[in-house]
Amino acid sequence: MNATRRRTYRARPLLAALVLAAGSVSGMAATAGTASADGQTCEQFGSATTPGGYIVQNNAWGTSSPQCVNQVGDGFELTTADGSVSTGGAPKSYPSIYVGCHYTNCSPGTNLPKQVSAIGSVPSQIEYKYTGGAVYDAAFDIWLDPAPKTDGVNQTEIMIWLNKVGPIQPIGSKTGTASIAGQTWDVWKGNNGGNDVVSYVAPSALTGLSFDVKDFVNGAISEGLATPDWYLTSVQAGFEPWENGAGLAVTKFSASVN
Repeated sequence: MNATRRRTYRARPLLAALVLAAGSVSGMAATAGTASADGQTCEQFGSATTPGGYIVQNNAWGTSSPQCVNQVGDGFELTTADGSVSTGGAPKSYPSIYVGCHYTNCSPGTNLPKQVSAIGSVPSQIEYKYTGGAVYDAAFDIWLDPAPKTDGVNQTEIMIWLNKVGPIQPIGSKTGTASIAGQTWDVWKGNNGGNDVVSYVAPSALTGLSFDVKDFVNGAISEGLATPDWYLTSVQAGFEPWENGAGLAVTKFSASVN
């Protein structure tokens, strides 16, 4: 993508944020009495809590076309993802799973936000299932801010692209490479008009990764986009689809802040 990309779901209208914060799980087809049971949400900002205490969110911020996400254990599958948007602009959504706080919707018992200097490690694991007929990236979205914010846009965004399909690219321009988590990544830097973004892009598709999120946080610090006294507010993982996307899935996710 070019530098004009705008991730408007990070600054969506207050009404939408309030819907999310008010617990928009009413669209979940969950088993009575088991809030963490597998289910589906088709609400624009619908969410559900997983058995492991993570939050799955539909987050169809940039589309009016139907989108539905199934929460399955500590993961999810995008079951409906109709429509498309220009590959020269922002993606249509970010269906994802996360730990931490996103627009006041905090995962149960989270210790985020937490100052980076007080964090020893953030071990995380992801396993993806890909499908054809779609244009998308599969990416982590990690947020940092000078303050312990639980709402609104954070100042620095770290993206880790494990896969990309179609004529898309991160915000900004490529500035070099970095070796992190046993992989060599292309590094992209830019600003989307609301926050700084540093993206680490795998040269070839990865279906999974076990790593320490703090290694990428330290990478952002070395890029001059944060300092150790900033706060980690959330660790998110999912997909940014531009075209279609049904069948894309996160089959396993974990993240803990030590």
